[in-house]
Amino acid sequence: MNHVHGFTRENLINFKPRHETFVGIDSDGCVFPTMEIKQKKCLHNLIISRWHLENIEKYVRECAEFVNLYSIYRGRNRFPCLLRTFDLLRKRPEVVASKVSLPEFKSLNIFIESGVPLSNAELEQAVESSGDRELAEVLQWSKDANTLIAQTVKNVSPFTWARKSLRLIGKKSDAICVSQTPAEALLREWEEHHMLDFVRVIAGQELGTKEEHIRLASAGRYAGDKILIIGDAPGDLEAAAKNEALFYPINPGREPESWERFYKEAFSMFLEGKYRGKYEDDLIREFYSFLPSVPPWTKS
Repeated sequence: MNHVHGFTRENLINFKPRHETFVGIDSDGCVFPTMEIKQKKCLHNLIISRWHLENIEKYVRECAEFVNLYSIYRGRNRFPCLLRTFDLLRKRPEVVASKVSLPEFKSLNIFIESGVPLSNAELEQAVESSGDRELAEVLQWSKDANTLIAQTVKNVSPFTWARKSLRLIGKKSDAICVSQTPAEALLREWEEHHMLDFVRVIAGQELGTKEEHIRLASAGRYAGDKILIIGDAPGDLEAAAKNEALFYPINPGREPESWERFYKEAFSMFLEGKYRGKYEDDLIREFYSFLPSVPPWTKS
């Protein structure tokens, strides 16, 4: 595999077990504390400038941060999250009163519902074939975000206990990175911290959804109780459940503690076949306590 040029779906399809167990690991917000800086300093700033929302900046940031960081929508692909952010904005009385014009995103909704991989490459094809101005704006926002992230997100070390845990996983299990981040950013971050050797494949948004990544690499090769997915967002749990795999949560705001518990306790439970049941259920219940579904400004 050529780390410089990244990984292909064939790396997943032709994945050959070396161990009896398989671990899929998310990256942003899970291994690296990069979600806050990417969202707040890059993606959200560019939402405001791209769609000229300076007059309602406070509400844009509140909605975008809730969707992308502090709710059950955390960690989802940037395009559905953009759509949901504007859905929340339209419902805010302060935004309505401002009379600021908001994009409708009808074409973006159609693109998202089409079932194609939600990547810049697919969006670029949609723009070229349709000439749709709305999609072109979203594509430019996404490209600008990638450029700004590459310039901004540097020297962000992994969470405490994450490196130790990844090294331990690699000794006992077949490990891959499972992410909806563009591959270019993933490879840069993992290589910067000399961590590429901890996983056998880096799977970004270009290779499909997290559910597909896990299925392609693990289906028919490992029993369900031998597959563990580590993530910090509900989408990671859903991807695990659709593959009948186990899930270990990295709790938002409690990441070092989560990794320490994994290193000292949870991974052994997994290897010993004692993970499924009450132990996993209690972890997932705790995980959801950190991720509300209702924005705080809607509560009376």
